[in-house]
Amino acid sequence: MREELKKYGDEAYEIVKHAANEIGPRLPGSEGEKKLHDYMASRLDEIGVKPVTEKFVFAPHASIGGLPYAGWGGIIGALALVIMSIVSTITPFGGLALSFLTLVYMAGLWTWLIVSVFKYHTCFDWCFKHAVSHNTYGELLPKDGRYDYTIFLSGHTDTSWTLKLSASQGKAGFVSVVVRLALGAVSVGIVTVLAFVNFIILCVYDGAMNDANINVLQDTAMAANVMFYINIFTSPLWIVGSFLLTMYNEKTEAIASPGAMDNATGIAISYEVLKFYRDNPSKMPARCRIVDMNCGAEESGLRGSLAFVRRHKDDGMLDHAYHINVDSIADKDFFEVINGDAWLCPHFDKDLENMFMDAMKEAGIEKPGKMNNPVGGCDSTPFQKNGVKSITFAAQNPTMTDYYHTYNDIPERFEPETVGLGLDVVLRVIDKIAERETAQLGE
Repeated sequence: MREELKKYGDEAYEIVKHAANEIGPRLPGSEGEKKLHDYMASRLDEIGVKPVTEKFVFAPHASIGGLPYAGWGGIIGALALVIMSIVSTITPFGGLALSFLTLVYMAGLWTWLIVSVFKYHTCFDWCFKHAVSHNTYGELLPKDGRYDYTIFLSGHTDTSWTLKLSASQGKAGFVSVVVRLALGAVSVGIVTVLAFVNFIILCVYDGAMNDANINVLQDTAMAANVMFYINIFTSPLWIVGSFLLTMYNEKTEAIASPGAMDNATGIAISYEVLKFYRDNPSKMPARCRIVDMNCGAEESGLRGSLAFVRRHKDDGMLDHAYHINVDSIADKDFFEVINGDAWLCPHFDKDLENMFMDAMKEAGIEKPGKMNNPVGGCDSTPFQKNGVKSITFAAQNPTMTDYYHTYNDIPERFEPETVGLGLDVVLRVIDKIAERETAQLGE
């Protein structure tokens, strides 16, 4: 970290400590999250930058935060198979009707999982309880107020629900989380397959009864009898497996993550970049607007960044813009650029990726890395999908750790110098963006 940046790095770490220790857990849409928005708005106001807070309504558990509901869905589906099997022995048509309803129910469950939980779409939000969150941002303009391009710097204000077992059992706990997720997903999948097979067999059986087709009737009756025993004797396994999925996270706010690394560091670094240029106007890129943005409800499926780009996609605010999303700067041996989201498909801007790789090397980081985010999503995705050159920057151990999304995510775990080094890298990238813009204007 350059010496001139030390006071800004130290101040960033103090903001992290305030967010984690004084405010504490900040679940999406909670009072704690709102407190951090108010705090960062006051910090912007202190340096003469007008804060703007935009409210949006969302459903905290409609997306990734609602994954335990899939477990309950599997339990209901398994119980429905048992009831359907019993009813079918009394009235085949009643069993057929119940198998159809069970199949439709499981298909709806998977549709929600794919569309909302894995792809982060908001079309199912109306089915869940709503809450209010916020986006808070401040703009730093050139002295004459004229600019040709914008650089957004963002971090998310909310923290995650605590992953059960993972904090208290370390790596073993995270292995337990992964195993439970896998068993839960397999159980829900098997219940869905059984619902489909039962429906097909009962459909054929009902048709054979209507057509008086003795041969088909005998074969399907035997198949239905086999499925009866499969449903009755294996359903307890799928109920237990699905129940494991319901234990995916702990929604109790008292032991939720205090979010020092994830993501008070991103909030603090974005603010300190703005403050650095406010204090040093001669170093600010020419004809550039810098926006410090505090995104809400990221842990609920990028709801804050989605709300922001939807609000501003047609008003010109996103025109000719770059977006640097800072998310989790704490593990000094794992500085890396995140170049895409596997679940959500987009690859982030290649030019920004190369700028970050060069900037990390110039800052003295010996082994800068890059990776495609394998699970979940980054706030870069909504910006990238709306035509903004976007990238995510992190310094987080990518392997299983006992502090990821747990109450062990505290500022005392990492060093102020790591946060300051992250600030240094971001400022170097902004210089490279300015060089690029100057060269393009010269052309």
